Amino acid sequence: MISSFKIDSLVRSNLATLKPYTPILPFEVLSQQLGRRPEEIIKLDANENPYGPSPLVAQALAEAPYLHIYPDPESRELRAALADYTGLPADYLLVGLGADELIDLIMRLFIEPGDTLINCPPTFGMYAFDADINGAKLINVWRRDDFSIDVGQIEAKFDSPTPISPSPSGKGQGKVKLIFVTSPNNPDGSLLSDADLKRLLGLPAIVILDEAYIEFANASAGVGSRIGWVREYPNLVVLRTFSKWAGLAGLRVGYGAFPLEIIKYLWQIKQPYNVPVAGQLAAQVSLADRERLLGRVAQLVEQRQKFYEVLGEFTWLHPYPSQANFVLCRVVGRPAAEIKQQLAEHGILVRYYNSTGLNDCLRFSIGAPAQMARLAEVLRQL
Repeated sequence: MISSFKIDSLVRSNLATLKPYTPILPFEVLSQQLGRRPEEIIKLDANENPYGPSPLVAQALAEAPYLHIYPDPESRELRAALADYTGLPADYLLVGLGADELIDLIMRLFIEPGDTLINCPPTFGMYAFDADINGAKLINVWRRDDFSIDVGQIEAKFDSPTPISPSPSGKGQGKVKLIFVTSPNNPDGSLLSDADLKRLLGLPAIVILDEAYIEFANASAGVGSRIGWVREYPNLVVLRTFSKWAGLAGLRVGYGAFPLEIIKYLWQIKQPYNVPVAGQLAAQVSLADRERLLGRVAQLVEQRQKFYEVLGEFTWLHPYPSQANFVLCRVVGRPAAEIKQQLAEHGILVRYYNSTGLNDCLRFSIGAPAQMARLAEVLRQL
């Protein structure tokens, strides 16, 4: 035995002190912690779809003949179905093990240690998490009080006469390579305007537009998916997911639209069998049954609007406009943590924030009518 051997000395220096991502707990763990059966819990803390997947998914998985065979590494049938859904040729589309895998792949492709990416918090935490893993320098351009993106501040990062940071690898300067923006944004549900997106696309960097919640945006909001823009802009990437609108969060299927000059490299570096047979099949069935699923999306949008009416009853809850399947509220005059705990005691789980830009905030995922009625009842009791 080598007594002086220490694993810590071999771990990558930028990972030795990395804080792990804090996920939302699953039903079985929550059930034990709360002392309630899963069916007694109203889970409104992770933006999951309360209706679940299409009923055809379980049937298709039960009858799947080739679960013992490795999945198609190119997801050909699913990409063909996605081409029909998005109107974008399959050559532009890549499927991932959730959009999270694609975020990581994009960073692996472009980021060398010391390179820089721009993040726009408060927003989805995986961008900063993956930046740390990949040794990137992270520049946070904080959103305004209304959660709109300060494009001028982002543009200013490219106008600096001196390099932002030297690369520790000694291979040049740590230039800004990636800009991550989310529309609708998580956790507030705000949209990025066409004008702001075009300004960002005028910068010498790759813009990754995360549209995880775009199916929930009202047409009246004037902003739809920009997935078709990847054919016009060589520096635009658009990410989408089946987790929200199709209720497949547990099966982890996402996809991205990429300019052809980018996607050719991603095909080279992705894991060959990255999306399981079950996930690919469930996504294909969901697209075939999308009329039913998008009908459920419309129901959730209707519930979102009704919830705003409920929130108007409470002077201590200040909601923000949302085009997603959740509503963010700032709690005023009462401790938000206390409200979260009181709701949990009634079996209702919501997301609590107490960080920069999100002090004393609660985020309510939109549930089915009975769930939202119960939430309204308990809020009135509080």
